[in-house]
Amino acid sequence: MRRGGQGLARVAVLVRAGAAPLWWLGVLAAGIGVLVPGLTGRRIGLLAGAALFLIAAAAVGFSRGGRGARLADEAVRAARGDVLQDRAVSVRAWRRGHRWWLVLAFVVALASSLAAPAAGGLLLAGCGAGLRLRAAGIGRRERAADRLLWVRVDWLAKGAGRPAGPLVKGWRTTGVAAGDAAPGGARRR
Repeated sequence: MRRGGQGLARVAVLVRAGAAPLWWLGVLAAGIGVLVPGLTGRRIGLLAGAALFLIAAAAVGFSRGGRGARLADEAVRAARGDVLQDRAVSVRAWRRGHRWWLVLAFVVALASSLAAPAAGGLLLAGCGAGLRLRAAGIGRRERAADRLLWVRVDWLAKGAGRPAGPLVKGWRTTGVAAGDAAPGGARRR
C-alpha cells in the first residue's frame, strides 16, 4: 500500500455478504423443522413462520436507513493511494468473522422447531431476504448518484464488520467502474 493509503471495502458487498448464508441456513432449518411435528403443529408453525419471514424481511431491509443515508450523503472522494478490496475478499472476511453467529442462529432456528415447526428457519431466511433488500437499496442509491460507496477496512475491524456502525466515521466514493462488484454488491458481469 502506498503511503497514506487506506484499504477500502464496498458497503453494498458487506451488507449483501450475510444475505446468502442467512437465507440458505434458514431454508435448511425450515426444511428440517417441517419434519418435526412440534408443540403447535406443522400448519401453525408454517403460518407463524411465513408471518415472521415477512416481518423480518421488512424490519431488516428498511431499518437503520438514516445513518446509512447520512454517511452516503457526506461521503468524500477516495484518495489516489487508497486500495480497493476485491468483492470475494470482503465476503470471505465478513463470513469468517461472523461464522459462529451464523452457526448459533442455525442451531436456535432448529431448536425452535420443537415448539413451532419451520418458524425459526423462516425467520432466519427473512433476515437474509431483508439484507438483500437493503443491499438493493444501496445499489439504487449508487446508480442514482453515479458513484460507488466504500468504507475503510480498519474501521470495520473495530466495529464488528458493520459498515454503518458507530465506529465508522465516514464513507468514501469512487466512480462506478471501480472495483469488481456492480452497484448493489452483485458480481460484475
